[in-house]
Amino acid sequence: MRMAEDTANLELPYIIASQAQKHITHNEALLRLDAIVQLSVIDRDLTSPPASPLDGDRYIIAAGGTGDWLGKDGQMAAFQNSTWTFYLPQKGWLCWIADENILLVFSGATWAMASSGSASGGASTIINSSANGAQTKFELFEEELTLSGANTNSTILIPSRAIVFGVSTRTTQAISGVTSYDCGIVGELNKYGGSLSIALNSSNSGVTGPTAFYSDTPIRISANGGNFTGGKVRLAIHYMLCNSPTT
Repeated sequence: MRMAEDTANLELPYIIASQAQKHITHNEALLRLDAIVQLSVIDRDLTSPPASPLDGDRYIIAAGGTGDWLGKDGQMAAFQNSTWTFYLPQKGWLCWIADENILLVFSGATWAMASSGSASGGASTIINSSANGAQTKFELFEEELTLSGANTNSTILIPSRAIVFGVSTRTTQAISGVTSYDCGIVGELNKYGGSLSIALNSSNSGVTGPTAFYSDTPIRISANGGNFTGGKVRLAIHYMLCNSPTT
């Protein structure tokens, strides 16, 4: 049986017996390992390459890629040896998004928030599952926000295809500069609570009817009667995922 030219999972090139210039194949494998092992990218929202990338910089290309990134939507781009190299993610790959401080997982089609665990803390409970991998899963993610200016967005996101039941909040440090605050999303600033108390340890259970989201969405804390000059709020997102069969 003829030996494959690449490894099955990471597609690292084999060095073939009697192959000339073996160092080329070896160096190609090292570059691939350097790009995709312990994967962390700078940004996932750019559609065109940055003007002055540094060697080793990595990005997930947003939909609508242009220039050198044309036709590479969703792929990981690594700047290596003064050129862009592209890598197709495989199902289950994890990637840290540095500018958002979140961990994503590749579903086989799209990048979405990892289902459990994050820099801000998370919990996941599988309610039921099928023999073919379909799951009904409830998840809870928390984050403490330091408030400033007219509004502050969470770094944790409501993941695409989540059904949200509510967002709860607690004031963990007395808030200054405003008379109250709202908790919601862009376009619906008080969706999960309006005119909420700025006093230490005040809390709100911002329940709504089940709401489906079709894109990753941050929570926004908005100031009323001024701008935030201090204070902290801990928020928790309560939602359900309906995961597709895996086989």
